[in-house]
Amino acid sequence: MKLTYAPDARPGLVKTIIFALQQVLAILAATIVVPVIVNTSPQGIAKGAEMSQSAALFGAGAGTLVYLLFTKFKSPVFLGSSFAFIGSMCAAFGGAVSASVGYLGIIIGAIFAGLVYVVIAFVVKRVGTGWIDKIMPAAVIGPTVAVIGLSLAGNAIGDLSKGSVLNVLGAPTASPYVALICGLVTLFTTIACSVYGKKMLKMIPFIIGIVAGYAVAAIFTVIGIVAKVPELQVINFGLFQNMQWLPEFTFVKAFDGFKNLGDFGSYIGTVAVAYIPVAFVVFAEHLADHKNISSIIEHDLLKDPGLDKTLLGDGVGSMVGAFFGGCPNTTYGESVGCVAISGNASIVTIVTAAIICILASFFAPFVTFLATIPSCVMGGVCVALYGFIAVSGLKMIQKVDLEDNKNLFVVSVILIAGVGGMVVNFGNVTLTSVACALILGILTNVLTHWKKDGKEEKEVAVVDAPAEEVADEPAQDCDNDAIE
Repeated sequence: MKLTYAPDARPGLVKTIIFALQQVLAILAATIVVPVIVNTSPQGIAKGAEMSQSAALFGAGAGTLVYLLFTKFKSPVFLGSSFAFIGSMCAAFGGAVSASVGYLGIIIGAIFAGLVYVVIAFVVKRVGTGWIDKIMPAAVIGPTVAVIGLSLAGNAIGDLSKGSVLNVLGAPTASPYVALICGLVTLFTTIACSVYGKKMLKMIPFIIGIVAGYAVAAIFTVIGIVAKVPELQVINFGLFQNMQWLPEFTFVKAFDGFKNLGDFGSYIGTVAVAYIPVAFVVFAEHLADHKNISSIIEHDLLKDPGLDKTLLGDGVGSMVGAFFGGCPNTTYGESVGCVAISGNASIVTIVTAAIICILASFFAPFVTFLATIPSCVMGGVCVALYGFIAVSGLKMIQKVDLEDNKNLFVVSVILIAGVGGMVVNFGNVTLTSVACALILGILTNVLTHWKKDGKEEKEVAVVDAPAEEVADEPAQDCDNDAIE
């Protein structure tokens, strides 16, 4: 993909801030909705969970800076709250004696998960990354990346017909047709800016699209409030009445958990079991995301700075993110999609986006304004974002020989398992559709290629024998007419 700004490029100050804000908007909805889901889960309600959205935003920014430090500022990826750990976080609250112990538990759980990354990073440092190319060639990693985008398609389309992103908190529910109008305005404005825009407009299609969609949603909402028609009220302006002025960091609440260490000891095993297996699942997505961004920037990040560095950055970044916001972090496909569509892979942009998240977490009106962006508007953006992720994965298999059934079966199994939503549960541990698709793809690839080398050697031997015999025969046996 053609990049306007390479990873080492430095756009001007104003441009950098605008580009960074676009990255923030791209990762916003998923990052701040994770604590909301945990708070409103049965376990969270039972234990009085009050995880802070502002703290989650701070944790995402801090975790991203840690990641960039470990990767030597070479990987243009933003880290945000991981959906994969939602079940683990709920288990931490549900298994605790009190909510205070739960906060301590989710920090310790994130440390467990981060240590998995650290251990894998040291293994990779020792044995290298050659094994990755063998078990995950383009026929495996390409459709897996495509599945990451396709598996999110339902979320994007579902959001197109929803009002406020925080409906779970009692926000007004607009008519799905009104919400759809707002979402389509966002989508088509984004497309128009990206395709027909000149210079700067082409670089910030998401900002323009979100502004256009939000403006239409605001008009509907104002009319609905004045006319007292709830079906037109797309935006929940009521969020400004109960703004959280300062982020409530998880580590502060976790201090109370030390009072219950006696009870905590019997429950730490539950936390470990809830977090550690999920870390291996997220590791698979980590590989897919970095293969994807590597293809976009045309630089193999698994070799430079190296998979061990990206793993350490992701693992330690998750610990830092959970320490402040409670949510372990992960590399975001939305961020990768934003890089692909805008053509801006500047590391300076990612750094600035992380700083904006950290500073914004202390400015309640800004965080609240971001929280009022309705689901339908974010859905319009995500249709494009998730679509680009899927397409970038499909581009990876352009050079794969799909006439060969060995490759055809691998790609087919991954796409059907991923798009079909194959999910496997082991207690509190859930293998996502992406993880299931990747695992099945690896197994299929091993099954269909395990005799490849032996077969090739046999074929070569058969071909070589006649060649030697022909070489020993007299030259007059050759067809002179043919040679002439």
